[in-house]
Amino acid sequence: MTSPRDAASPSEILSDLVAAALRAGADAAEAVSAERAALSVGVRTGALEDVEREESRDLGLRVFVGRRQATVSASDLSDATRARLVERAVAMARLAPEDPYAGLAPEERLARGPHAELDLFDASERSADELQTVAAEAEEVALAVPGVVRSEGGHASTSTGHWRLVTSHGFEGAYHGSIFSLGVGVIAQKDGAMERGGEHRSTRHLSDLPDARSIGAEAGRRAVARTGPRKIASTTAPVIFENRVATQVLSPLVGAIGGPSIARGVSFLKDKLGQRVLPEGVDLIDDPFRKRGLGSTPFDDEGVEVSKRALVEDGVLTTWLLNSAAAAQLGLESTGHASRGLAGPPGVSTHNLHLEPGERDLAGLMADAGAGLLITSMFGPSLNANTGDWSAGVSGFWFEDGQIAYPVSEVTVAGKLIDLYARLQRGSDLEFRGGFNSPSLLFDAVAIAGK
Repeated sequence: MTSPRDAASPSEILSDLVAAALRAGADAAEAVSAERAALSVGVRTGALEDVEREESRDLGLRVFVGRRQATVSASDLSDATRARLVERAVAMARLAPEDPYAGLAPEERLARGPHAELDLFDASERSADELQTVAAEAEEVALAVPGVVRSEGGHASTSTGHWRLVTSHGFEGAYHGSIFSLGVGVIAQKDGAMERGGEHRSTRHLSDLPDARSIGAEAGRRAVARTGPRKIASTTAPVIFENRVATQVLSPLVGAIGGPSIARGVSFLKDKLGQRVLPEGVDLIDDPFRKRGLGSTPFDDEGVEVSKRALVEDGVLTTWLLNSAAAAQLGLESTGHASRGLAGPPGVSTHNLHLEPGERDLAGLMADAGAGLLITSMFGPSLNANTGDWSAGVSGFWFEDGQIAYPVSEVTVAGKLIDLYARLQRGSDLEFRGGFNSPSLLFDAVAIAGK
């Protein structure tokens, strides 16, 4: 039987957890809850392959005893479990080593509200039958593309989530979001050799999700285009990263400006604040307030106010990404980039990040480069965080006279990121597909290791 307390609202449960932690001897505490409901359907060759349903409601508690901290989490919300959660968290904190930078976010930095309405939730629903129908349609269209010989499956899903944070120094905030997804993967064949290709999209609102036919057609096209790849000799040539993979070249930059990395001194950009790290005129924008954005949030995971800002402006690095602990360690203020799950102290992450586009489309970049390598997929990137030496396995297309000539595979590209970033040229083909987006990027004279 469910007791009245078990039926309490999430806000009441979190407030009670925080109050109980203070009564048990904690000097400060914060509690978070994550509620999720999801339905996912997979098909293969038109037949239903799997149906997964998920409903979860989990709690996390972080407590401070002086400068000692501990975190615990649970998926059982009963009175008895919550009492044990508090008891264990406070006991763990008392035994933890002191951390001079541990503590709740400064009160003056909290996002007190009213919080921005970001249109992250769509109440539209899709039944398992509807998800199966659209997944099967996407797969059918992909399989109908000439050259496609096999399906790796179509998948459709819908999910909703609710995140809530309550702290002992007066913050309470929550937001609700939804995600609708559709994707398909297929295998194409040419001269006995097979290549994989696919397409997948996720959006906050169902109305923004591309239709099944367009997703299936793109999956088939991408698979067929990769068939018959050649190996190329090692060389140095212009390299273009297609917009879908260009963020993987920029991700090391984002990691390198994270406050924890800077505080530990393990960053190839640790001495570059206020200096040019990208070419003149290039802006890297982080916008937590983008309507319907997959990375949008009205506050960070410590309850700190967030803001739209240029992490790189006119090519110049303007800031580190800071949570409260990293900010305290560096003698700075949090930038509103704290990110955490239910357990463990916060790390840092961006919100909706994008590189502002240039003026030339992909065809224009290839025309300007003349001949080189267009990269459409990457795997196994390797980075020396201290030096910025970077390499990655890639595949894509060799182009000549600005036109695609033939697909290539089993290639590695490498370079020192500081030098590569200085020669970055942007395309105009920025698409907002996820939480981090970039136009296609051209770099001249990149080392290519082939056969």
